[in-house]
Amino acid sequence: MLLNYQYRAYPNTNQKGQINSWLRISQYWYNKQLGDRFDWWQNNRCDLRTCPLTCSLPKLRENPDFYSQKKQLPALKEDLVTVQHSGELLDFTSVPSQTLQDVSKRVDLAFKRFLQGDFNGKRSGKPRYKNSARYRTLRIEGQAITVERTEKDWLFLSVSKLKGWLKVRLHRPLPDGFVLKNMLLTKKSDGWYATICLEDPTVPVFNPDEVAPTWENTLGMDAVLHEQDYLATSQGTKLPALKSFRKSEKRLAKVSRRKEKKHKGSKARRKLAKRQGREHQRIARARKDHAFKTAHALVRTGKKVFVHEDLNLKALSKRNKAKLDEDGKFLPNGQRAKSGLNKSWNDAAYGQFFTILEYIAGKAGARTIACSPQYTSQLLAYRDEIVFSDCDMRSYWDAEYSLNVDRDINAGINIKRVGLGLFPTLKRRKGKPVEIAKSTTNSTLKEVLETLRMCQKPTPN
Repeated sequence: MLLNYQYRAYPNTNQKGQINSWLRISQYWYNKQLGDRFDWWQNNRCDLRTCPLTCSLPKLRENPDFYSQKKQLPALKEDLVTVQHSGELLDFTSVPSQTLQDVSKRVDLAFKRFLQGDFNGKRSGKPRYKNSARYRTLRIEGQAITVERTEKDWLFLSVSKLKGWLKVRLHRPLPDGFVLKNMLLTKKSDGWYATICLEDPTVPVFNPDEVAPTWENTLGMDAVLHEQDYLATSQGTKLPALKSFRKSEKRLAKVSRRKEKKHKGSKARRKLAKRQGREHQRIARARKDHAFKTAHALVRTGKKVFVHEDLNLKALSKRNKAKLDEDGKFLPNGQRAKSGLNKSWNDAAYGQFFTILEYIAGKAGARTIACSPQYTSQLLAYRDEIVFSDCDMRSYWDAEYSLNVDRDINAGINIKRVGLGLFPTLKRRKGKPVEIAKSTTNSTLKEVLETLRMCQKPTPN
């Protein structure tokens, strides 16, 4: 199984200058290829309103692609390349050949996603030119890397065309018998990091289709985003939230205000910009660490199937539409309250968490399923009745069963039922949901009631 191990790298002064030069050349090569593709699209098309008989087009040239652009590298390596706007001289021979070819691959992938979309058909935005702050990663293939030696907690790597050995801090040991595939060198605000991609023969390749979901081996999860709760599971437990951005918001705003008051290009502004980047880095690292710890806590439950909501995070964190009166003046649209909710959705980072959960579960031989969350927060899990129609209603007292039903745990059970195909299929018609598939709620009545009774809080005397 392919695994990624990220370590802190400690290049010496000469190596830092050399790697920074590689980044500058790769950035220039990326922007040059992207500009060539934009130029082709601009000069080889005609306006729809223009008559094709009178529209004059220049002589069509071959559409630049990955292979045609990669073939330009031998000519660029014959002599130093001069940057037009700055007069800077770039030596393409100093960069490993596989690294420059990977830059061409990145351009091709970005442009294809812009025109055709990814494997799900979702198109991304127009690719942007990269400045030094946006282009920070170099890919080096495994055939250009040699593991020289390992001393205690240090790893020494020999990289093609890099003078000396690259020193890497091993904060966790590498698996025995690993095969090095490639390495990513990333420049972050606090230094350099090496992400080593390796193949571990001790971890078997996991096939999700081999695990069949059942009631016993499946765990449903509901994204709560209420007060201090992060997730509610179908076992009746709730996992806490971190809210890393909320906790560091004032400190980050203070540094940002100080930075904006300084003159652009000044030394004080650069120092504060670096401090601002460190604050953002702490927030991102705390959020990622919380996601890994939460994913490991879920995998330790011993379940083999994890069902979560297929959330449309882009729509959930979208601004409200503007409201206008007859005179064209703006009316209140509730955006002030929605802004706080958008911030909470972004701070929770459920998309990142579900990706990490899939990775951790795959290493443990478990699978994840993303299901539609329609009506899972409204219907009772043991009776086809909409009870939680208001978001402010956090619990429901059922006098028939003498049961206090928690909204979030009930939703987690419903998501589990969706993953097992036991949730009724509903369709909204004229504001009222209509059931269009036969209900199977009674088949899980005993198990659902048992779970809800287990998580009952004792009543005070």
